[in-house]
Amino acid sequence: MLETATLAYDAVLFDCDGVLVDSERITNTVLRTMLHELGWQISEADCFRLFVGRALRDETAVITAHTGFTVTGEWLDTFRLRRNDALLRNLLPIPGAVGAAREIDLAYRGRIACASGADRHKVELQLAKVGLDGTFAGKIFSGMETPRSKPAPDVYLAAAAALGVDPARSAVVEDTPTGVRAGVAAGATVYGFCPPDSPSHNAPQVLLDAGATHIFTAMADLPALLTGRPAAHPAH
Repeated sequence: MLETATLAYDAVLFDCDGVLVDSERITNTVLRTMLHELGWQISEADCFRLFVGRALRDETAVITAHTGFTVTGEWLDTFRLRRNDALLRNLLPIPGAVGAAREIDLAYRGRIACASGADRHKVELQLAKVGLDGTFAGKIFSGMETPRSKPAPDVYLAAAAALGVDPARSAVVEDTPTGVRAGVAAGATVYGFCPPDSPSHNAPQVLLDAGATHIFTAMADLPALLTGRPAAHPAH
């Protein structure tokens, strides 16, 4: 483990969906099914484009515009129940993410956090499912509990404050342009995760355009990138 003085940052703040857990396709399949039930025959690609990285509660006007249905709290609750059931059955970690998070936690002596735009129950369910609940215990932050969701910086600012670090001295790990913009707005250095040939992840240029400073394609490389050791696959 490297000494704290050699580290480039004071803390590492992780997004959850698409970074730690491979959840986006599962969640969007449930959402797409429910939108089809409302009469909107949205494609998988458009569902990803319109909803990934955003809080569903903030996108209800899009649903109404395409379906005429006024989204209710009951409908959102039904979505969350169906989503959670699917996640419990099918969720897997992003390859390499569990080991990477644990290694970074050791290197940074616990100064890591999970800062997600999702509701707390979902985040905690997912981290428990993949065995990262202990790693992030007491350091989970939900954008649903802050005044503004991503792309506003609120959830990252809350995480940095709780860790007692300057957000500008933090690294943020994100996979969507919405999340990247949130990290940039918080003043952090953003590492954009872009695994190749993934239909639920963005192309590198999308994240660079949103303000990411670094792009990497394999979670197994992240500890090296954040501790200064040589990476197995050099970042861009």
